[in-house]
Amino acid sequence: MSEALNELGALIELKRPSCVLAWDVAHGELNVDVAPNNILSFIDFLKTSPTCKFTTLIDITAVDYPDRPKRFDVVYHLLSMEQNQRIRLRVSIREDEMVPSVTPVHPGANWFEREVFDMFGIIFTDHPDLRRLLTDYGFRGHPLRKDFPTTGYTEVRYDDELKRVVYEPVDLVQEYRQFDFMSPWEGANYVLPGDDKSEQKEETT
Repeated sequence: MSEALNELGALIELKRPSCVLAWDVAHGELNVDVAPNNILSFIDFLKTSPTCKFTTLIDITAVDYPDRPKRFDVVYHLLSMEQNQRIRLRVSIREDEMVPSVTPVHPGANWFEREVFDMFGIIFTDHPDLRRLLTDYGFRGHPLRKDFPTTGYTEVRYDDELKRVVYEPVDLVQEYRQFDFMSPWEGANYVLPGDDKSEQKEETT
């Protein structure tokens, strides 16, 4: 499998040198770094090329690296069922850059790109309906960015007196819980829920 993926990576680089910035094989998958402006034509090539036939778009997601000049990696996972191969594409962009939508090639990318826009704030040009997907209409910020506060900016609740949904600044009603992350099998000295029942059973026997 690794040899076949290496051959495929070399072939793709040869066929589309303007699109491929770098590639490698890791964990049984081919990883290709793609120039942002060429992502649409490159995915179309991967789908239609008889050698590739990556006809199934599995997922589109993103990764946030706040300390990098090119802050975001937009990541595409594709599957070739006929060749039984997978490929991962990475597009690195600055915070103010936009990425072409791949919906003309894979219409199923619609909601994937909407989710990335909602969670990371990455804009996909020529998307047919780019609006939030997982958060509410008045939501501020993008929750999967590393600089997004863990408590968010506002909270939403239904007000019985006003008979409507209201938005309010986040108000922490209790302190953060503290976790020691110790497994009960590694010498934790506290009693977990249900442990008291086993002790009572031993006393009765």
